[in-house]
Amino acid sequence: MKKLRWLGILPLVFALYFGGIMLHGTLTDYQPESVLPAEVKAHAVEKVLTDSVISLLIWNQGYAGLGAETDFFYQGGGFFTSRGRMVRPPKQLVDQYFAGTTAAVKTYQADFYLFQEVDYASKRSYYQNQFTAMQQKVPGFFAAYFPNYIAQRVPVPVLEPWKAYGAVNSGLATFSKYEPAEAQRLQLPGKFGWPKRLFMLDRCLGYTRYKTSFGKDLVVINIHNEAFDKGGIKKQQEAFLRDLALKEYNKGNYVIAGGDWNTCPPFLSPDVFMKEKKPEFRGQNMDPELFPSDWNWIYDPTVPTNRDNDRPYQQYKTNVTLIDYFLVSPNIQVKKIKGINQNFRFSDHQAVWMEVELVR
Repeated sequence: MKKLRWLGILPLVFALYFGGIMLHGTLTDYQPESVLPAEVKAHAVEKVLTDSVISLLIWNQGYAGLGAETDFFYQGGGFFTSRGRMVRPPKQLVDQYFAGTTAAVKTYQADFYLFQEVDYASKRSYYQNQFTAMQQKVPGFFAAYFPNYIAQRVPVPVLEPWKAYGAVNSGLATFSKYEPAEAQRLQLPGKFGWPKRLFMLDRCLGYTRYKTSFGKDLVVINIHNEAFDKGGIKKQQEAFLRDLALKEYNKGNYVIAGGDWNTCPPFLSPDVFMKEKKPEFRGQNMDPELFPSDWNWIYDPTVPTNRDNDRPYQQYKTNVTLIDYFLVSPNIQVKKIKGINQNFRFSDHQAVWMEVELVR
C-alpha cells in the first residue's frame, strides 16, 4: 500500500516541480529592448579606418564546450532526458578547448574578430569569463559584448535536475582594430512559443559602424541566426538583416555581415562534404533572391565549418556542412577567403578568415 501511495504522489511531485520551473522561467525571462548599446569593455587606439584593405575572422566558439571529444544532449531532442549524452563536458576539456580558441586570436591575425557563443558567466563553461580573456589577447582593440542568451537557470533535461544546464550568460563578441562610431545590440525578430522560448537564445545582431578616411562608413554585422527551427524564424531574421544591410548600402556605405547563419549559402548543397547524409537541422539553403545579385556570399567551399553533435567527432564519419560565412556589399572586393581546418578540435564550428578591399 505504501508503494502504491508513493506511486500516486509522484505525478503530483512532478507537476509541482515542472510548474515551479515554468513559473521561475517566466518571471525571470530575459526580454531585451529592440535596440541596446553594446557592452563595451575596451576602446581602440585607432579611431578612423584609413586602410582600404582589411581582414576579418569569424568563429562560433561553442562556449569552449563542444570540441571534438564531446557530444551534446540537445541535438535531436533532449528536453526531458540527456539520453546518455553530455550536458556539459568535464572542466579539463573546457579548459583545453578554451586554450585553443584564445590561442587562435593570436595565431590567425585579423583587423576584425566576430565571435559567437562566447560565455561571460555560465555553468556549462564553469563560469569562465571568456570574453575578457580573449579581449586581453588583442590589446589596443575595441571590444564589445552583445548578450543573446541570459537565463538564471535552464532546467533541461527536465527529468534529470541534477544535470540541469543551469545559469547562462553568453553572447556575441566583436573585437576590432578600429573604434566604431556606433556599437549596438539589435534584437532579431521571431520567437518560439511558450514555454520553449523561456530557455532558448534571444537572437541578436552585433552592429558596429566605422568611419573611414575616404568618406564612406563601414558597417560590420556579427551574425548568429536561429538554429532549432524549421525555417520560419530564420526567414524573419534574414529579412531583418536584408533590410538593414540594403538601407546602409543605399546610403553609400560598405556592409560586411559574417558569422554563424545556421543555413547553408545559396547554391551550396548542405551535403556537399558527405553525400550519403544530410545535416540534422541545417539542411537548408539561403534564398538566393534574398539579396540583389550583385551582393556576394563569400565562403571557402573546401572546408566544412560545422559538425553534427550527436556523437564525438570522427573524421569522414561525422556529418559536416558549411553554415559559417560572409556577405559583402557590391562596393567590396574580396581578395582572399580561407576556412581554417582544425578537425573541430576546439568547437563544433571552424573559423573562416577573409581579406577584402573597400573600393573607393
